Order: sequence, then structure tokens, then C-alpha cells
Amino acid sequence: MNLKVARFIGLFTLIIVLGSSSAYAKPVQKNRQYYEERGEIVWEVPTQDKLIALTFDDGPDPIQTPQILALLQQYQAKGTFFVLGKWAEKFPELIRQEQLEGHEIANHTYAHTYAVRSTGADKYMKDMNAAENSIIEAGAERPLLFRPPGGYYNDMVIQAAKQKGYTIVLWSWHQDTRDWASPGVSAIVNKVLKNARNGDIVLFHDKVEGKSHTVAALKTILPKLQQQGYRFVTVSELLAVKAREAAKDGSSPSSLLKQIQP
Repeated sequence: MNLKVARFIGLFTLIIVLGSSSAYAKPVQKNRQYYEERGEIVWEVPTQDKLIALTFDDGPDPIQTPQILALLQQYQAKGTFFVLGKWAEKFPELIRQEQLEGHEIANHTYAHTYAVRSTGADKYMKDMNAAENSIIEAGAERPLLFRPPGGYYNDMVIQAAKQKGYTIVLWSWHQDTRDWASPGVSAIVNKVLKNARNGDIVLFHDKVEGKSHTVAALKTILPKLQQQGYRFVTVSELLAVKAREAAKDGSSPSSLLKQIQP
């Protein structure tokens, strides 16, 4: 075999190898780590300080929301309310009360629209816009945070949130109280207290169909965590604290996100 033929065979073999490698290249896994490293979704915000963000979805409700607001005020706690536009329209006075008492109001779509395969981008964006308009018309500031109903997200949701300038906020996996299912007061209390960590984002609901156990659970959770030295802040306040820590330490946002573990 002469040198020219050998080179041709070697080159041909290399092309085959490279082609097969690229054909079987591992696809990008768009999991939690992928979105956290890109700064596109927040699940929790680990911090050096004993801070926890309590979040409430699906309200406001004329009975449950005022009871929760009273408890938060009693314990000097701030919460983040991911409200539905349709209820903001119906109960604007509760939106104004949340705003007045120093809580954060965020977007949870207008009608609890899930991001499923059949949900078009136009429909989803329309629902986000309608919720935002309802919140503003109720007397609150324009929201900065968005939580997709059910925690369902995909690239369409992420792009829609980016267009709106929203930060997508979910919740700590170990702090899903499932209070919407009315699991019992002790189940909610144990879930929160046994898993509490600095920077947690806890998921509650201030509108639960049927009998809600959330208010009763908060009557135990708030003083117990307070006794442990925790302070209750809004999600935006939690993010701001983390940003200050990052600036002080000289850490980049991506390196901080890598520290977040399920």
C-alpha cells in the first residue's frame, strides 16, 4: 500500500468516526441544573442568612387570604403572593392590602393556565398579560416574578417570561406542602419544620377548595421558625440578599447557581 492510498484510507476512517460520534452525540438534558445554570428558573436561594420566603398561590380568596395576612402581620413576616388575574379583578381590595402591608405580588397567569403541549405561545402570553393588567388595575406594582401553574414549564414558558421581563420562580422541592390537597395540619407543619433551610422557597396556597389546613398550619410554623431564628422575606428580597453576597464574595451568578442542590 503506497503512502497516498494509506492517507486516503486514514482520512476516510476519520470522517466515518467523526460522523458517527456526532450522530450519537448525547443530547442536552434540559433538567433543573440546565435551567439554574442559565439563570432561567429559581427553585431556592441558598444564603448565609436564616431567611425563608413563604409563597402563596391561586388567590386572593375573600376568606383565606385575610386570615393569612393577619398571621403574617402578627409575626412581622413578609410573603410573596402569586395571584390569578381573575381573582385580582374580583377582589382588588385584597391585592391592595397585600401591597400596603409590604408583601410581594407576582403573576400566576389569569386563569391558572397550564403549559401543556396543546398550549400555544400566543394563548399563554395573552394569559400572562391579562393577569399583569389585572394586578396593576387592582392597585399593585407591576409584578417582576412569574410562577407557571402546577410548576409546568418548557421553552415556550421561559421565552414568554423573558419577553415580559419576569424571573420564573418555582419552589424548594423539599418544601412542597401540598396544602391544596388538605393533607392535615400536622402533615403541612412537619413538612416545613423538618426540612427548613436557609434560602428556602416554601409553597402554600391562599385559595384551597374545600377545607383548607394552611391557616392552622401557619399558626404553628410561623412562631416555631421564628424561634429558630428565621426571618420571613419576599422572594425578591431573598434574591437581593444573594446578589449582595455574590458581590461581596466576587462570585459569578452561574457559580452560585451550581451550589443549589435538589
